Amino acid sequence: MQPPAPPALADATLPGFPNHYRGKVRDTYDLADGRIIIVASDRLSAFDRILAVVPHKGQVLTQTARYWFERTADICPNHVLEYPDPNVVIGQRLSILPVEIVVRDYLAGTTGTSILTLYRQGERSMYGHTLPDGLRDNQRLPHPIITPSTKAFDAGHDEPLTPEEILERGLLTPEQWDAVSAYALALFARGQSLAAARGLILVDTKYEFGIDAEGRILLADEIHTPDSSRYWIGETYPAKFAAGERPDSFDKDFMRSWVAARCDPYVDAIPEIPTDMIEETSKVYIRAFEAITGQPFQPPAADEPVLDRIRRNLAPYR
Repeated sequence: MQPPAPPALADATLPGFPNHYRGKVRDTYDLADGRIIIVASDRLSAFDRILAVVPHKGQVLTQTARYWFERTADICPNHVLEYPDPNVVIGQRLSILPVEIVVRDYLAGTTGTSILTLYRQGERSMYGHTLPDGLRDNQRLPHPIITPSTKAFDAGHDEPLTPEEILERGLLTPEQWDAVSAYALALFARGQSLAAARGLILVDTKYEFGIDAEGRILLADEIHTPDSSRYWIGETYPAKFAAGERPDSFDKDFMRSWVAARCDPYVDAIPEIPTDMIEETSKVYIRAFEAITGQPFQPPAADEPVLDRIRRNLAPYR
């Protein structure tokens, strides 16, 4: 008889806390004093939809982001104030800028807006960049590029943007665009350097920025997590690339690929994800945390539901 699966946090509703907003993965609560509670659930999102609920995923995301926030604060200030729970960050309330900044260093991806998908369709000019002919799947680009998109609120769809469109539509001022672009490239360079020291390749990642009450640009949401980033195993990448095979990874691409092979995930109903795939995905997230940070994962106590623990730890914030 198989042991029961560990509990997963599908819903982070906290009665009594104000201004609840349920995002694809995170539940947020806007406090009256200018702080915001961000609870990372175990929901796994791709193709602008929820695919599954994966045990321990929210804790991995929060603690991985914590590792990176602490190691990049000298490059860009961030929204973090404190961590009252393994799944929770208390942050400054920000006005989130309506553009996601995605940095890519390889021709990779599975979604409809990824540069690999667009390149396979014959496009060479995308996101304000022109890529050369003759690139192979998962090949390193001549240099890292920024591929911005609209920040989709209320479960909308992200849309590709060029720098010119960002400025013409007034989504960012020229000064804001210059600042977030410089921050993103510097953060990505730090991420690649520290990942390489751990035997990993940081392939691509997204950043979200916001403006605080003083008008400063701060890094928000998460940074260099398995959800916001693609990591490959450095040791096996050369052989996998030479053989035309998918690189070994620590991201959710294998579940996305499984779904995409069975339906049009932007249109069709998502097929039921097998239990063993969910369990393996949980292990992937834990392995990713340990590989990225060099720290052992501390699983939650089995005798207390995750949501009960979160409620207990957040009691002082009511």
